[in-house]
Parts: sequence; structure tokens; C-alpha cells
Amino acid sequence: MKATAFAPGSIGNVGPGFDVLGLAIEGLGDRVSVELTEDDARIDAITGVDAALVPLDPQRNAAAIAAIAWLRAHGDARNPIVTIDKGLPLSGGLGGSAASSVAGAFAAALAMSSETTPIELAAAALQGEMTVAGEHLDNIAPSILGGLALSRSVRPIDIVALTVSGDWRLALVTPDVRIQTKAAREVLPSTSGRAVWVQQMANTAGVVHAFATGDGELLRRALDDRYAEPRRAALIPHFNAVKRAATDAGAFACTISGSGPTLVAICIDDAVAHDAAAAMRAAFEQVPSTARVSPIARQGVRAI
Repeated sequence: MKATAFAPGSIGNVGPGFDVLGLAIEGLGDRVSVELTEDDARIDAITGVDAALVPLDPQRNAAAIAAIAWLRAHGDARNPIVTIDKGLPLSGGLGGSAASSVAGAFAAALAMSSETTPIELAAAALQGEMTVAGEHLDNIAPSILGGLALSRSVRPIDIVALTVSGDWRLALVTPDVRIQTKAAREVLPSTSGRAVWVQQMANTAGVVHAFATGDGELLRRALDDRYAEPRRAALIPHFNAVKRAATDAGAFACTISGSGPTLVAICIDDAVAHDAAAAMRAAFEQVPSTARVSPIARQGVRAI
């Protein structure tokens, strides 16, 4: 049997929630098809964004690794024949490897007609994600659950769907630079001072409550990353100017999406989001960039 799944892209961290918060993006994601075979695993085709850069070796391909992990975890010795349609760029800060991994695991589950749980999907998807971006769930969780998601623990896996009340819009602007997640993590210290740690916890709690209550003014104050953003800002050209342009255009707040280089501005509605996106693109000056305005995805991975 052959099955196809779509998994949405996502914003990792959501400001101060380093490795613990993620937000799903509507209309932007990866499609993966899996057909089961008694022969060796293989990648049949890869199309879409950055297709030529995605490994064809199933031992190095996140979607194939996740599909195999699902099959083995459920006692199936068959292998996947994988087809991928990439809607997300590589090293773009939009959860591309996580979306491919989640879609690969879910498509494998559909192909073998097995029931799924978020925890089991996350466990299989994490095997794929680790080959590209490391052992964290902040993109995997929203790609599975939709909306705003909490990754409370990796060992054991514990992911939680959080309440989103506001019908907010995301202005996503990606400059034409690449930042690999593993490289972006290497610039971060393994420890931070107590004052930073306390403020980061307070800001993360504030972001969660702002989404739950639709409180944009609280989001404006709380979407403030004191840990990763100050160290990753230098990797993104014109970062400070772009961030300021977004808030000057009316966005509640603007931050790095995951490891970057995409910046995301959270806005009250479509009109403000389009204004913010245009202002952000202008602030990148001579650096080419692409912009997209999107709702928050209320649904995670699904069969198509």
C-alpha cells in the first residue's frame, strides 16, 4: 500500500522558548509518500524547494530514516520507497527537516495501516530530525499537533498542545542566506547566568499566556529572547533593522524563526502582517529575500 502525508512547517523557539516552544505555519510544509517493499529502502524522487540539496541516500534522508524508524518500532521488517515534495527550504529556519521526518513517519504508519499516537510519531520523527538538526522536538511537536506546542521533555518524550485564542497572522521573511541548525547551535553557550535564566522563564510563560488569551500587548512584552537571539543576530544581515521595521509597521513582536535566517513577525491581522512583511523586506536592503503571510496552522500532520 502507498500513502501520502503532509506535515506543516513551524517556528522553533517562538522567541524565548528555546527548544521547548514551536508554532505551526498554515499552508507551508512537506509532502511525503511511502510505499512498502520487501526490497531495500530507496528514495524514488524529490521535488520542490531545494530538491537538489536533499540526500537521495535513505540512510541520510530524514523522511526515510523516520519512516524506517516507525516500521521497525512496530515490528514491520519491510522498507519504504519514499517520494518527497519539499515545500520548505533547507536551512531556512522553518522546520523543514522536522516536517519531512513527521510526514515520513506518518506516511509509513498509514501505509502499514497502523494506529498512531503523537508520542510514537515524535519518537520516529526524532530519528530523522537528529540526522540534520539535533535531538530536540520544538519543530516536531507543532508539526504533529498543530498550533502552539510545548516540548516538555525529550527523554521521555512529552509534547503538549497549547491553547491559541488569537487569530493572529505570521509575517515570514527569509533572506537569501543559509544557516545550518547545527552551526547555529554551536554559537550558543551551554550555560547562562541566573538573571538571564529567570527572565527567559518569565518571558516564555508570558508568551504561552499571551497565545492562550489573545493578549497581543503581553506578547509584545514577552516575545523577548535573551539567550539565542543576541548570539545568532550576527548571522543574519541587517537583523536589528529588520526587527525594528516589523514592530514599526505594527507587529506585536519580531524574532528569529528557529535557527534562522527567517524572521517572523506576529501580527494582529492580515493587513498588519502584509505591512510588516513589506517593511522587513525593505530593511534587508540589497539582500534578496522572500516574504509570506500565513495564519497559524490549527492542524498538524495529516493524510492527503
